[in-house]
Amino acid sequence: MYRDLGYYWLRLAIYIAVCLCVGTIFHDIGHDYGSIQARGSMLMFVTSFLTFMAIGGFPSFVEDMKRRLNGHYGVGAFVIGNTFSSLPYLRLISVIPGAIAYYLVGLQKKFGHFVYFTMLLFMRMMLVESLMMLVASIVPDFLMGIITGAGIQGVMMLNGGFFRLPNDLPKPFWRYPMFYIAFHRYANQGLHKNEFKGLTFPNNQAAGGGTITSEEILRSFWQVDMDYSKWVVLLVLLSMVVAYRLIFLGIIKFTEKVKPIIRAFLAGRSRPTRPIPENLYSSTLYQASS
Repeated sequence: MYRDLGYYWLRLAIYIAVCLCVGTIFHDIGHDYGSIQARGSMLMFVTSFLTFMAIGGFPSFVEDMKRRLNGHYGVGAFVIGNTFSSLPYLRLISVIPGAIAYYLVGLQKKFGHFVYFTMLLFMRMMLVESLMMLVASIVPDFLMGIITGAGIQGVMMLNGGFFRLPNDLPKPFWRYPMFYIAFHRYANQGLHKNEFKGLTFPNNQAAGGGTITSEEILRSFWQVDMDYSKWVVLLVLLSMVVAYRLIFLGIIKFTEKVKPIIRAFLAGRSRPTRPIPENLYSSTLYQASS
């Protein structure tokens, strides 16, 4: 990973450039009524489109998969080694670009909010990499794998609760179960709770003016589920990371056991049983009698 420039170093450079763009476009976002939608848009971009680019490491990951096929180490060692080797790089590309975007935009000033922001960004990148590992076990081709992973993430983005609010999602398929399967839903709600809780905004739509509280914004404006805290979101995303990697491990183990059986079966069926030619049979008898 350290030697491969495309694995994480190029992604770090691109993330820094993109977060500079985000920070300058949403610079000093303020606390007026219009900043409610602007904050949501910025958080949506960070949690979805920014982490979407984690699929860029797919080709390098497939190369690692090919090296594993040489038989020097098992699939369990590969999953554990790949996971722990990627942690410092993922943390690096979540803290540095995340700090650029966070402080340029002017989100909540408390350091704990920034730490949560980078932790959730880090967890989302791990989750996307775990998803791409799962895709690589089924679609090992570079182009088809990237297209498949991008398509899966695109569908999950649509169900994240931003482009279409949760209560407006068509039932039953998009609301149940897709809304609860999409990890963008948990990431969006975690970032919204981290950013909006404790803030108040002027209520321009009320007749007498006044203010609108964070509870009203989260419940009514973004339709965020307030039954659990933002820390539960991190646990949910971590459990998804573990589940995806365990599924990847199971698929590889299953493939290693089943492929030899299928190949042996197909080889047995394709091998023809041809009768011995009559002239060869007669020649063999003549030589034996001589």
